Amino acid sequence: MTYNINIIRSNRKTMSIEIRRAGELIVRSPKKLSEKEILEFVSQKEAWIQKHMEQAKEREADKSFNEPASEWDIRVLSNEAKRVLPILTRQYAQKMNVTYGKITIRHQKTRWGSCSSSGNLNFNCMLMKAPRRVQEYVVVHELAHRLEMNHSDRFWKIVEEYMPDYKLQRKWLKEEGRSLI
Repeated sequence: MTYNINIIRSNRKTMSIEIRRAGELIVRSPKKLSEKEILEFVSQKEAWIQKHMEQAKEREADKSFNEPASEWDIRVLSNEAKRVLPILTRQYAQKMNVTYGKITIRHQKTRWGSCSSSGNLNFNCMLMKAPRRVQEYVVVHELAHRLEMNHSDRFWKIVEEYMPDYKLQRKWLKEEGRSLI
């Protein structure tokens, strides 16, 4: 199958594949890898790519997936997020024995949350459309960055300590999350 492949090289150690929409493939790669090595990696992941390309086609065919949220919807979800997420954050921060700065709620196209080096947290208002356990996962994920500011094995062990089923929530976000944003 032919794909529109966009290769993004950076100071990373591993390769990853992202499907933006049917036919568009993003490959993130360490700077040192040759194009041949990258294309071999893509070839090895052919079955995974095909499966996810099909899912992307189905989502594009679904009109509700393509309709952006109205300003009213965003305002309602933002207000709900401002009420719910600080409570969840406070609860998990106490359990994890971490502090944080201010919490900001935004409507973002690509991120569910972020944590700045100064400890400020940002959350996407569209999280309010996700199941509660997924919301909790994003909160735990961002608070774990207060202890480990990367995605190392140590980071994921922290997340797992406070949310043993985090892989299920992460999988849900990867499979269903794009339909919410």
